[in-house]
Amino acid sequence: METRDIVFIALFAAITAALAVFPPITLPVVGVPITAQSLGAILAGGVLGAMRGGLSIVLFLLLVAVGLPLLPGGRGGVGVFLGPTGGYLFGWIATAIVVGFLVERFWHQLNYLNAFLASVAGGIVFLYAIGIPWSAAVAQISFAAAFIGSLPFIPGDIIKCLIAAVVIVIVKRSYPIITPYKRHAATIR
Repeated sequence: METRDIVFIALFAAITAALAVFPPITLPVVGVPITAQSLGAILAGGVLGAMRGGLSIVLFLLLVAVGLPLLPGGRGGVGVFLGPTGGYLFGWIATAIVVGFLVERFWHQLNYLNAFLASVAGGIVFLYAIGIPWSAAVAQISFAAAFIGSLPFIPGDIIKCLIAAVVIVIVKRSYPIITPYKRHAATIR
């Protein structure tokens, strides 16, 4: 890993932390806030690629775990990982990795639609696949109840995926950081 990679990893951990500044929108029925921070995980993967994007979110979560108040409302510490939303925090790692992998894989065909679909795959499908079962287990509710409780967040997440797609494509065109996925042909000796 080069110094440049470390700088990018730290930069996207900082961007994810900075997204906590945007005021959360609390849904009246469920009382859980919609925050902008999951956008940081999507962008980390889409701009840095799977490995560096995933590492940037790991760094961010380590900073949260040691107690830095980097989550909305100034929350931090190990306790935030043990609550019903802890699965979504861990899911951010998968989000960055999946989005990064898909962007790398389809680099040469990357356009707004492909970037949006990659963002949805990582930022909604994989994130919810980790977060919903975690919420159900910790809150001791059925999976169906946790799933239904997560539905109001999908429109906000779709907006985040749209924003991420635009940023990912613009960065690809202006300052590409990702090394495109290359198929390695078997060599015969």
